[in-house]
Amino acid sequence: MKNTYFDLIEQSYYFPQEGFDLRDGYLTFHGVSLKYLIEKHGTPFRFIYLPKIGAQIKKTRNLFNRAIKNNGYRGKYHFCYCTKCNHFYHVIQEALRHKVNLETSSSFDIDLILNLYERKKIDKSRIIIHNGYKTDDYLIKILQLQENGFSNSVIILDSKEEMDRIMKMKTTKPIKIGLRMAINEEAQSAYYTSRLGIPHTELLDFFKQHIRDNEKVELRMLHFFVDSGIKDTLYYWGEFQKALKLYVELKKESKNLNSFNLGGGFPIRNHLGFEYNYEYMINEIINNIKDACTKENVHEPDIYTEFGKYTVGESGAIIFKVLEQKQQNDTETWYIVNNSLMNTIPDAWSIHEKFILLPINKWENEYGRVNIGGISCDHSDYYNSEDLNQEVLLPKYSDKDKEPLYLGFFHTGAYQDSISGYGGIKHCLIPSPKHVIIDRDDKGNFVDYVYREEQSVTEMFNILGYNNK
Repeated sequence: MKNTYFDLIEQSYYFPQEGFDLRDGYLTFHGVSLKYLIEKHGTPFRFIYLPKIGAQIKKTRNLFNRAIKNNGYRGKYHFCYCTKCNHFYHVIQEALRHKVNLETSSSFDIDLILNLYERKKIDKSRIIIHNGYKTDDYLIKILQLQENGFSNSVIILDSKEEMDRIMKMKTTKPIKIGLRMAINEEAQSAYYTSRLGIPHTELLDFFKQHIRDNEKVELRMLHFFVDSGIKDTLYYWGEFQKALKLYVELKKESKNLNSFNLGGGFPIRNHLGFEYNYEYMINEIINNIKDACTKENVHEPDIYTEFGKYTVGESGAIIFKVLEQKQQNDTETWYIVNNSLMNTIPDAWSIHEKFILLPINKWENEYGRVNIGGISCDHSDYYNSEDLNQEVLLPKYSDKDKEPLYLGFFHTGAYQDSISGYGGIKHCLIPSPKHVIIDRDDKGNFVDYVYREEQSVTEMFNILGYNNK
């Protein structure tokens, strides 16, 4: 039986596949030579491949618009990017090149919106959805945004108390608002109803008492979001139908309500065997909304999605070098990589998120089961299971090999930098790795440049106060 790593992958999955191929024995990512990047930049480094962001946006728009046309649906589709998934300017700029709308979640996000406006990356007609808990500072900035002419800025009420605070603020124009429906969590959750939003049993009465005859506000949107994602499950469709029924009831009472927001939730590939029928799910969503509205004789709403992780997740990766292998007992082999996994992919240990893990080289070597350890002193700094196989299988190698083994964690483009605190203090003072941006020029050739070098001891000491005089 063949037992090289290449044979393992070829026999287990369709390979090559989108984004991944081999060239002269080395892994490539969307045609980009990872061997070249390693030789140029060393390791560890993280990179973002910008063209993938646009590809995800175009794919989703095409599928929604096709489903709208095929179903004779009268509403429009609006793609929103969630800034919280990746706030870097080069990421948001790339998304804005594809005319996305934006979703915010905190006070500083409004400053980010104003910065983009000053740079002429957006104008005041851009649709901006404001989610999250509304601190007074956040709420004041949103209202100033609307007062200054951002005509499609919509505040999504996360609680009844937020409405009370809006009423106490002076404004000259009607305030566009949305209502977030609190969903019931899945059975295995630690709590029954999400803390986010207003219980669906209370929303209709709340609208009638505080919004319908209130000239200070205009209800434009109903928002709901299932944390486990948009999946073809009884649980998802149950929450979806609950929200859809509520939309129809609200629409009968509200002349201004015209939008149904699905939130986020499209999954991304986290293993090579990933399968998800995006086209089917989108068509079912459109068809269900149309049927419900037709039966109740209400106009179909515009449909919004807030895709963050789906937009940028598959564009990112982190490349490590294996420093050492340790045989700790008869069955456990450890590969120690040259940074901390806790610091660089915090989702892996905090919520046990899985990523696509592949070697860059040595695909013709035999393979074995291994644990991957970071160089911090924390016992939680490890990675030892894949989403599909529940174990990590990688090429074996000899310490006498001239070339070390290189590993890549792929589809890490969402959340990892913000959760780990990019450029801040890191566990065990292990520095943030070099950050590389990859794009393609007008001729289709890839170009790469360093956005930020590996974090220096001076940068850390400045934050910690050791360089203060």
